[in-house]
Amino acid sequence: MKKTFINLLNYLKNPVLEKDQNSDIKYRLKIFLHILSFSIVTGIVISPVFYLFEELNWISLENHKVEELFDGMSKLQIILLGAIAVPIIEELLFRGPITSFKKPKAFKLGFYFFTLAFGLVHLTNFDITTNVLILAPILVLPQTLVGAYFGFIRVRFGLQWSMLLHGSYNLFFILLGFLSDF
Repeated sequence: MKKTFINLLNYLKNPVLEKDQNSDIKYRLKIFLHILSFSIVTGIVISPVFYLFEELNWISLENHKVEELFDGMSKLQIILLGAIAVPIIEELLFRGPITSFKKPKAFKLGFYFFTLAFGLVHLTNFDITTNVLILAPILVLPQTLVGAYFGFIRVRFGLQWSMLLHGSYNLFFILLGFLSDF
């Protein structure tokens, strides 16, 4: 796991358009599970800051757009939308194009551009206020970081893997949200 983490960090410092030649499914599943773990830990570690911001009345999580989107849906509908449909669409939009940048500098810029765009699009989950705009880098930090992780797996293993990773990440947090129903 440590080796995967170091490889991921090195990649994020200097992304290159290079597929992983090891196509062994056990190897890929191991790396996938490592990256999924890093993604989940990233989300869990950063998210409490949002509740601090809400306690300080800097932001409101009452009107979070994801909650509004899922309002009135069954658990199955939430899973189908949040863990399957949305990840497929977002991966096609934000990770799909990055391998079309063939020159090293263009690829690096494309990788970072789409990573930041993915993070920033999630700002629309909040009611846009001055505080939200000021806190934007922190509010979208989890999505920006996991977007970079998704980009890593997309480049190394292919688009279907980033879709699976994104869907698994979302599914984890959806299921975690369902626990509050008990």
